[in-house]
Amino acid sequence: MMVCRGVRGATTVDTDDRDEILKATTQLLALMIRRNEIQTVDVASAIFTVTKDLQSEFPALAARQLGWLEVPLLCSYEVSVERSLPRCIRILLHWNTDRAQSEIHHVYIRDAVKLRPDLNVLPSVDFEELEQWIQEHLRDDC
Repeated sequence: MMVCRGVRGATTVDTDDRDEILKATTQLLALMIRRNEIQTVDVASAIFTVTKDLQSEFPALAARQLGWLEVPLLCSYEVSVERSLPRCIRILLHWNTDRAQSEIHHVYIRDAVKLRPDLNVLPSVDFEELEQWIQEHLRDDC
């Protein structure tokens, strides 16, 4: 039976730089897609949030660049809490799937592993291979 599940992910960047935001978001999104075997046609929508110290680019552009042209995307600011993780990008995907909630793989990388230490059990990532996969999936018209 197909239901809509949430898939969470978060990452951080070192500086408020457009290219760095797009690269980090693309890497995070690619890992979420690959770990869960997500097909674009099954994504109902996605919400991207950033902390208020990130203003150089909309992180949702990374999804558009990966071909998510028909998926509804929304960017917003994360609630500002004094002790919150700085320069953080979060993603919540709404994914139509037949998987149980316990089978969903949430992805936390870089300094964002601090947010959910209970969920950041991620197999080692070959970022060179990941970048190759990303390049194969990037669109030139976004």
